[in-house]
Amino acid sequence: MPVSIEGDHHAEKLRFGIIASRFNDEIVSGLLDGAVECLLRHGAPDSAIRIYRVPGAFEIPTVARMLAGDRALDAIIALGCLLRGDTPHFDFISAQVTTELSRVAVDSGFPVAFGVITCNTLEQAVQRSAKGAGNKGWEAALAAIEMANLWRQIRSEKP
Repeated sequence: MPVSIEGDHHAEKLRFGIIASRFNDEIVSGLLDGAVECLLRHGAPDSAIRIYRVPGAFEIPTVARMLAGDRALDAIIALGCLLRGDTPHFDFISAQVTTELSRVAVDSGFPVAFGVITCNTLEQAVQRSAKGAGNKGWEAALAAIEMANLWRQIRSEKP
């Protein structure tokens, strides 16, 4: 029988860095509340959660790279909100942030959970950041817990 390795949702012994954009703060605050609630409900103590606020989504990957290189954390959760406007700015920023966060994760071999929502309307953003089911901050935090636990298992298998 093949061995199956996957992370669980226990956060008791894990440390998290949450990078949250201040731009569209009313939306990002909902994502942040969801992420923190998820981490706490899954056993992470307050002292294991550090929140880093940045001006906008564009600045998130730079801080993520810094934190991934430090290894004082077990996972990073990136939170932001990009709303489509009348110019191509949305397309440039959303593509760049997505690409760079992926690059941080791959290049550093470190779990980076993606909770930067890209929405066509304010109503979509409100739905994705509201308290309860469907909160993308909560979902990103849950993915971060699982990936941090998976990383620990993979590291412990290496000779």
